[in-house]
Amino acid sequence: MFLRNRNTKTGMAVLKAAAGSGNRKRRPAERPAWFTSFTVRTTVSRRRITKSFRLAVLPLFVGSAFYSSVEALPAATIKPDSIDGAEFSGKPPPVSKISPLSVRLLVLLARAHFSPGEIDGKFGENVKKALRAYAEAHQLKDGGLTQEIWHGLVADDRPILTTYRVTEKDVAGPFLSRLPRRMEDMKSIPRLDYISPREELAERFHMSEELLAALNPGDDFRKAGATLAVIDLGNTDRTSAAKADHVEVNKVDQTVEVFDASNHLIDFYPATVGSEEKPSPSGTLKVTSVDQNPTYRYNPKYHFKGVRSKSPFVIRPGPNNPVGTVWINLSAEGYGIHGTPDPGKISKAQSHGCVRLTNWDAETTAAEVRKGTPVVFVDRHE
Repeated sequence: MFLRNRNTKTGMAVLKAAAGSGNRKRRPAERPAWFTSFTVRTTVSRRRITKSFRLAVLPLFVGSAFYSSVEALPAATIKPDSIDGAEFSGKPPPVSKISPLSVRLLVLLARAHFSPGEIDGKFGENVKKALRAYAEAHQLKDGGLTQEIWHGLVADDRPILTTYRVTEKDVAGPFLSRLPRRMEDMKSIPRLDYISPREELAERFHMSEELLAALNPGDDFRKAGATLAVIDLGNTDRTSAAKADHVEVNKVDQTVEVFDASNHLIDFYPATVGSEEKPSPSGTLKVTSVDQNPTYRYNPKYHFKGVRSKSPFVIRPGPNNPVGTVWINLSAEGYGIHGTPDPGKISKAQSHGCVRLTNWDAETTAAEVRKGTPVVFVDRHE
């Protein structure tokens, strides 16, 4: 835990005053290299082929087609034994390419409670957010990845990777054979399960599917008995999670920070917070309930783009539910902190007013808060 080295009077004043009172992914699991989308511009990414037109950034489903699950070839390969020895020499790692240094950096930040979101092995914006938060918490100069920060992180000298043996349960499913892109088409599905063992295993170890495939080229993730190289997350026991005194949601920086009663920082997360169309609220709300494996209920009065239904409908639970695996309800109708079916899009796409985290970060937050925990929404750049 870390004491914030900045003036929090404004946020705490809001807390005292209150005391009285989707990006939905279009993801076909694993696609072959020859797959193209509706446009010629494609991106090899964690979950999907990304369309180049504007609707690609909507938080919920658009269109009406279904996809089949197909095993894809990895876009890159990386030797597991190259990661523990990766060192920072003063030059930051590449932004769009998986590198041993980035893998090590992301894991060390996550272990230190400065989440980079999905561990994809790339030096992206969420990593930079985590580095800024780490520097502030340790009263270090904020200059991105520096030698001071690196030396602090590598004090954790545990191996970055471990091995995992795929079990019969892992490959038994059930898995969705097809995943609709439009919300209305999801209402008839009994459970929004994973669409492949690879997707399930990647999420279990907080990894992108691309990184999991790169570490294990040629492995069949649908075969029980396969031994995989995966991220060693360290202690993930949420029953011993610290208890939050308050949560701060930064609408400008797109981050969530959890503090204890002494104003020590417990956890930092990148987030997707609202949109221009439907911004998140301001001021202070409170946690009213925590719902694990939530059912998503669509209200037509929300008028979400891409949703044509004029009648309410429900989408049943599962990791591919639009709000992921947990919903932290807040004291304003329709607002909450929740998970996501597409962790690779956290902080990179808009939401419908809510606060979206990766499923694992949302689950940790859910273990830290309780009914009545204040959630402060701030509009300032750190």
